[in-house]
Amino acid sequence: MADEAPSLSSHDWLTTPPGRYLLQWEQARLDAAVDNVFGFHALQLGWPALRGLQANRMPQRWLVLEEDGGHLRCDFDALPFAENSLDLLLLPHTLEMAADPHHRLREAARVLRPEGRLLLLGFNPVSLWGLPGQLHPALPPRRQWIGYWRLRDWLRLLGFDIEQARFGAYAPAWRKDGWLQRSAWMDRLGPTWWPVFGAVYFIEATKRVHGMRLVGMARNLSSARRKAPAVAINSHRQQE
Repeated sequence: MADEAPSLSSHDWLTTPPGRYLLQWEQARLDAAVDNVFGFHALQLGWPALRGLQANRMPQRWLVLEEDGGHLRCDFDALPFAENSLDLLLLPHTLEMAADPHHRLREAARVLRPEGRLLLLGFNPVSLWGLPGQLHPALPPRRQWIGYWRLRDWLRLLGFDIEQARFGAYAPAWRKDGWLQRSAWMDRLGPTWWPVFGAVYFIEATKRVHGMRLVGMARNLSSARRKAPAVAINSHRQQE
């Protein structure tokens, strides 16, 4: 069982041993996933503790928050972007913060271009962290957690193909580094012995427009995007 957590804000909790443990796993997944995604426009909605776009090379990369914090701001439920305008969109625990997560996901699908990539992180209700009293109250309440299978169905209904799904952080949310280190064996064995019981899941999905085929210049543009080198960085992008 996890220790009782102190009274901390969400930001402060992420600097504690279990918070760092969580962010380390999530950062590694995002770094690996965004490295080979090419295009022009990439966006991360929320969770500034994660530098989700630092390994990506698109010329336009933004971190956007709903509240003040020295970053760009917008309403996550009414994104100020045209339809089919983004190549890459990151939702790190963004749906769990929504009053209507399905609407927020539809809005994400609206602004993502066909063949665009969507990356999501979420807490897994079927895990040690999902047990009553296991997670700090500053983070999303368990009733707001969205199960992986449910989210997968939502994505498929919106026309997404799931490219990969991974679970991680199998150890309890211990408040001390020593206890987390003693539980490292759970992360080694978890993917093999209890793969869907990690505290957090990562989903990579691609937006499909079924029945549409890329021809001529459109196909060439898609190929060029996949091979595009790093170019000049916009001043509002996510800082490296």
